[in-house]
Amino acid sequence: MFPDTYAYIGILEYGKEGSVGVRFPDLPGCIAVGDTTEEALEDAKSSLALHLYGMEQDGEPIPAPSDIRSLKLEEGDVPAMVEVNMKIYRARFLTRSVKKTLTIPYWLDLAAEDAGLNFSQELQNALKAKLHISD
Repeated sequence: MFPDTYAYIGILEYGKEGSVGVRFPDLPGCIAVGDTTEEALEDAKSSLALHLYGMEQDGEPIPAPSDIRSLKLEEGDVPAMVEVNMKIYRARFLTRSVKKTLTIPYWLDLAAEDAGLNFSQELQNALKAKLHISD
């Protein structure tokens, strides 16, 4: 059984043209990029989760995270702890759907039907937005 959360140190590297890269010294090949620090860290979470999920599925040993004090940083490198909730990511890779019953006001049902809205898609979008989950 695998843990529900992992936390690894990502090294932020700032490019000359403003882009931000993230690499994980403990996980060669696991990288992320963004136009801002926030975007790079968000991408780092997704990249880390996908990388670890692949290792889990392939039966590869998952290394213990390095101690931050043992890292050899170059000038301009910034270490950041990146934590992922694998429970959520693992479930996202399982593309099955579940049926939910809900109650909404009659007038809202009529308005949504008239607008041609897909209730399932709208509920998914609203839940993802509320939970800060991006596709």
